[in-house]
Amino acid sequence: MTKHVLLTGGGGFVGSHVLRHLMTNTDWTVTLPVTFRHKGVPKRIASALETNPEWWERVDVIYCDLTAPVDPVTAARFGKIDYLFNVASESHVDRSIDQPGPFIENNVRLITNILDYARQAKPSLVLQMSTDEVYGPAPDGYEHREWDAIAPSNPYSASKAAQEAVCFTYWRTYGVPVVITNTMNILGEQQDAEKFIPKTMRAILQGEPATVHVSPDGRPGSRFYLHARNLADAWLWLARHHKPQQYGEFDRPSRFHIVGEREVDNIEMVHLLADLMGVGEPKLDLVDFHSSRPGHDLRYALDGGKLAAAGWQAPLSLEESLRRTVEWALRHPEWLGLPATEIAR
Repeated sequence: MTKHVLLTGGGGFVGSHVLRHLMTNTDWTVTLPVTFRHKGVPKRIASALETNPEWWERVDVIYCDLTAPVDPVTAARFGKIDYLFNVASESHVDRSIDQPGPFIENNVRLITNILDYARQAKPSLVLQMSTDEVYGPAPDGYEHREWDAIAPSNPYSASKAAQEAVCFTYWRTYGVPVVITNTMNILGEQQDAEKFIPKTMRAILQGEPATVHVSPDGRPGSRFYLHARNLADAWLWLARHHKPQQYGEFDRPSRFHIVGEREVDNIEMVHLLADLMGVGEPKLDLVDFHSSRPGHDLRYALDGGKLAAAGWQAPLSLEESLRRTVEWALRHPEWLGLPATEIAR
């Protein structure tokens, strides 16, 4: 049976990949509340649908600022929804450090208004996108597991931890069927140029050193990188196969980690990108992260065993994820903040 999804953040990097994945792999209809006031870009939505013009018949784009309550007229325009996929949030650590108050307020207001709407709309599933960063840095050799202690290090991760707490209360108090997913660093086409992988590609193309943050003894940070379409695939799998836990039978809502296939340190990532871009030895600028990036963590790691044991497998390997990302960026340098003339192979 055709489902109707309310997808927030559809103009953002991750949300647009979720939109394309739903269009490609289901016959569902999707409503996109948008403002484009933050990092949303209309072109992301258009490019997600342009390969199949008939997909536009299944998508409804509605102007709606989710930092304000959803009014009855807009709720009626949304119609009956089966699933609510919440991707929307401010997500850049540096900006959260520069202006913590507005950043945190935005993310807390947004999730509160979304869940207030969900109380009335009564979808059978509310998927909340969270981050590995709520757990704080992972010690060497350890991968955080679902429901480990929450210990955020910066205003961004604190705002995501606050969103989780609000989700927990709406699950506990009002029975909203929340499922929280924590995700590692995401990569893919059309990512904001401020993120590590696009910034690194831009530096390599311009012949400039790629900045890599290291510990005082020279160890680089590391991540489990995940393509945005893998995140989208995991969410679709959960919507199809997982029944949200309910209070009374369980003492907490469902939570799953969505994890990349292997850990990659950031120096290795620079070399992987340079190789795929056909560039020789890249230049590196190693910077002490403690002094240059207060509130940032050197290593994040999540244990993805729970979701894998449930039956989900990522469709894209790390190699294929990087290849797609690099090839697309070389064809679209404007997404790296570069004119086409600066692509010199």
